[in-house]
Amino acid sequence: MGVALAQRLGLPHAAIVNRIEINGEKALVKRELEGGIEEVLELKLPAVLTIQTGINEPKYVSLSAILEAEDKEMKEASLEDLGVTLEEPLSVTTEQVFFPPVGKMAEILKGNPEEVVVQLTEIIKKKKG
Repeated sequence: MGVALAQRLGLPHAAIVNRIEINGEKALVKRELEGGIEEVLELKLPAVLTIQTGINEPKYVSLSAILEAEDKEMKEASLEDLGVTLEEPLSVTTEQVFFPPVGKMAEILKGNPEEVVVQLTEIIKKKKG
């Protein structure tokens, strides 16, 4: 979604980012590629980044802050209010959906959801045992 959004907005982008350093009007980002390979990119800001899970420690909100937030007014904003204009509506279509090829580390489980859960449970038990 981030890549499509960047394309529509005409902004540079990077996906699977696991580290960001901002230096003025540029961002130095480290991203994870297949096979454990990492790439470092320099992007001109503003840019769209999709972030890898675990890039930071989540901030846990206190109960009092949650209760306080419930009383706050919610304000709707249009794209124009945010300074964003699109020539045509943003849409994404699925071109193709496919299963990965079966290999040494992959196994396709067949059956209804209940049967697949049983199969998966047995595989996990075998791997741990």
